Amino acid sequence: MRPSLVARGDMPGGKHYIGWWGDMGGPKQKGIIQYSLSPFKQRAFKGALTGYVFNGYRRLAGHFPYFILPVVIGYTTYTWASDKYHWLNSKEGHQWTAAHESGEH
Repeated sequence: MRPSLVARGDMPGGKHYIGWWGDMGGPKQKGIIQYSLSPFKQRAFKGALTGYVFNGYRRLAGHFPYFILPVVIGYTTYTWASDKYHWLNSKEGHQWTAAHESGEH
């Protein structure tokens, strides 16, 4: 008893068969067109740097408002918190904190 059909790696039959490698005696191929360029003629990075100089500047300038605003907000928050931290740990900050905790103004 066989639970399933045998998987075969044969050549396709019927209208798909065009012959095996080196034995193209089958029907003519029609409608299959393949174009390629020699690897020696290809230039993978042609225009990559010049394209980045102009298009990269345009893209960065377009995204400038989206990343400069959070950077400015983050920097001002950091400087404010850092200054307040250093002031609270100074002599004047300790005296002010002690006065406000005891209820004196």
